[in-house]
Amino acid sequence: MTFHRTTNKKMYNFSRKVNSEHSEDIKVLMQHAVGKHLISFAGGMPNNDLFPVSDIDEIYNNLSDEIKKIGFQYGPTSGYPPLVNNLRKYLKKKGLPIYQNKLLITTGSLQAISIITQELINEGDIVLAENPSFVGALSVFETYRANIIGIPIDENGIIIDELKSTIEKFSRKPKFLYITPNFHNPAGIIYSLERKRQILEVLDKTGIILLEDDAYSDLYFKEENKTLTKPIKSIEGFDVEVIYTGSFSKILGPGFRLGWMLASPKIYEKGENIKQALDACTSNFNQILANEFLAQAKLESYLLFLRTEYFDRKELLQHALEKYMPKEVTWNEPKGGFYFWLKLPKHLNSTAIFKKCIEKNVVFVTGRTFDPASKKDDNLRLSFSNMPKNEIEKGIKIIAEVIKTMM
Repeated sequence: MTFHRTTNKKMYNFSRKVNSEHSEDIKVLMQHAVGKHLISFAGGMPNNDLFPVSDIDEIYNNLSDEIKKIGFQYGPTSGYPPLVNNLRKYLKKKGLPIYQNKLLITTGSLQAISIITQELINEGDIVLAENPSFVGALSVFETYRANIIGIPIDENGIIIDELKSTIEKFSRKPKFLYITPNFHNPAGIIYSLERKRQILEVLDKTGIILLEDDAYSDLYFKEENKTLTKPIKSIEGFDVEVIYTGSFSKILGPGFRLGWMLASPKIYEKGENIKQALDACTSNFNQILANEFLAQAKLESYLLFLRTEYFDRKELLQHALEKYMPKEVTWNEPKGGFYFWLKLPKHLNSTAIFKKCIEKNVVFVTGRTFDPASKKDDNLRLSFSNMPKNEIEKGIKIIAEVIKTMM
């Protein structure tokens, strides 16, 4: 049998899951986050010089050959057992209900979000999310063809009246509400304790699941703000299924690709099955190193170091904004985390500003990247976590000059 070639252009019948506008945004974001010769406020990641390289060297060199061999092998889908045990102890200190829930180690917290979405969402199902919202989560929700409804936030968190009215206007119940309450990405805010409780009051007995994504709560700048980082999942007295996700990416290193999901046994069981089909298990090698970092009590001292470093960078950026930005540009000063979220005058849009800034070798992330509808563009995100300290003022001065020319 002979097959005749009718065209030189290859045609593929792709699934609809590949069409995520926010996934394309992430590709561009990562290119700009690490581009050479750029002053980049784009990357929401640690600076390479801050990683605990010597500690990890020491940990690895002192591992027995038996443990090293385990690192090369497949492991349980649920996670390396010693890490699961030590992480449970760590989460218990945050007040989380570890005994009523089960802990799944994931390949980054984004995999946890993906597992939850695959577990709960059919095409067209409603997902509620903050506007703005973490672009990685938005790309996952788009991939699984969810109907994403954005709800605005203020300096204390998602706006409760907007949340109530949004839930009430749909005849179909939303599957879950996704939020990042502690040092929000991209807005930099932390939810007030009152707002956290109000969310539970709204969701109580509705059957709407709360997906609480918490990658930054350990990175508060001042001890007085630690109480604000209380997980919503630790608040009792409400009939709400809360799934809690977290990550080692911001408190050890994103290259470890280690996250977790703490959920009720039923949610956990289905999630473990999905993860098994995705990757069988997360890297044993990385889990062993992370476990020793926890078990040897190295994390707390490292976090003290990070809080000081990020506070210094935050202060430098804050002072530069105050010095150079026109008064029409506003922002909330973050109490922790990685980000400033600048509000522009209505007649400006961050994409146009970005195009002029990149010509001057300065980049940031545009506001529309974090809008579930990819439209609202009167904000921009500045990350200070990856910035060399000596470039912060120079970069802010350039952005401010561009904004002034477009006023």
